[in-house]
Amino acid sequence: MSKGIRTRILGVPDRMQTLEYLRGAAAENLVLIDFVERLGDDPETGETPAQSYGAFDGDRLMGVVLLRPCVAMSWGMSDPVLERLLPHLMCVPSGLMKSECRLVERTWKGLEALGRRSMLDRVEIAFRLTPDRMVFCDRTLPGVARAARLEDLEELVYAARASLWEEERPDPADGDPVGFRRWVESRLPRARIVLEDGRMVFVAYADVRRSDGWLVQGVYTWPEARRRGFARRGMDSIVREAFASGASHVQLAVVKGNLGATALYHELGFEHFAEFRTILFN
Repeated sequence: MSKGIRTRILGVPDRMQTLEYLRGAAAENLVLIDFVERLGDDPETGETPAQSYGAFDGDRLMGVVLLRPCVAMSWGMSDPVLERLLPHLMCVPSGLMKSECRLVERTWKGLEALGRRSMLDRVEIAFRLTPDRMVFCDRTLPGVARAARLEDLEELVYAARASLWEEERPDPADGDPVGFRRWVESRLPRARIVLEDGRMVFVAYADVRRSDGWLVQGVYTWPEARRRGFARRGMDSIVREAFASGASHVQLAVVKGNLGATALYHELGFEHFAEFRTILFN
């Protein structure tokens, strides 16, 4: 089969066919769907233009890879199709790769052989919540939940850095504080926060907001505010907003072994649906 497969960069004329293919596993392909839906659009401020490739057997689409602004591969792609797309993946000098464990394993072997080195390598458990499984939280939970505003930027910058420190990941703000602040500011419309007495204690980012699903990332609770109900308050507010907008589900990922976060999301009605491997490399 692989001999007949050809690859090429995806453009606006490929949008509908590619979305139809990706929606065969919509929850697993949510990041790819979000970028493909915006093919041809001007990137948001501070965002790198997306670049993706497709593998075709004749006119039939067999697989999709995203090379930037992050690296992702379509769920369930066969090994022969991946082999055809690997030359494009091998050209990525650095970045964050997050996809199905099997596909990441094969891709990383090639990148590592070319001299790429990982700064982070972990397995994450993906959870999703559908409207019928939602567990409504007690309205008496502490804190006030709202969308972030420009006045919250400094605290958001701190939270973004603190989450990196906790994971022992490189902090880009050390070398480029202005650029890092600009990046956090570009995500401001997606940020949802919880305040206690006017002070931020929780933040999460609704990085994908589509009818296909919402993807929540960058969840962080200030250490002194943990285990007091603020994360529950924040997530409850986010899922209510998502379902009110017509989203089919809300999803997020938890580092494998993080029992506290796993317990919280189970209590909120989330269910495990996939495992991803994430590698940050240069």
